[in-house]
Amino acid sequence: MKETEVHFLPDDKRISVRAGTTLLDAGRRARVNIRTRCDGKAACLMCKVQVHEQSGLAPMNVNERLKLGTLADDGMRLACQARVIGPVQAIVPEDPLKAAIRTQLARQAMDDDLF
Repeated sequence: MKETEVHFLPDDKRISVRAGTTLLDAGRRARVNIRTRCDGKAACLMCKVQVHEQSGLAPMNVNERLKLGTLADDGMRLACQARVIGPVQAIVPEDPLKAAIRTQLARQAMDDDLF
């Protein structure tokens, strides 16, 4: 079977996978943390990724289109549903909890600098 490259940002990790592999499975193989609770059943909607050039992915199925709504028009895909058919670059959003902790630590560092 044909293999193709998936590039995950911001981790800058690349992996070659067989055509038909989901972005979620490719991310797991590349050790990229893509959040999910439903283990790839398109139920939790946590595995959203941003894909600018979608030509490397199979078209959205009806279920994915309905779940994403208008986010689909902005280049969002569900990693558990998006199947690789060619080279693709996916941006994995930062985990909201990690973002909140990072923000709080930055505030504390600024407060420490004041005193």
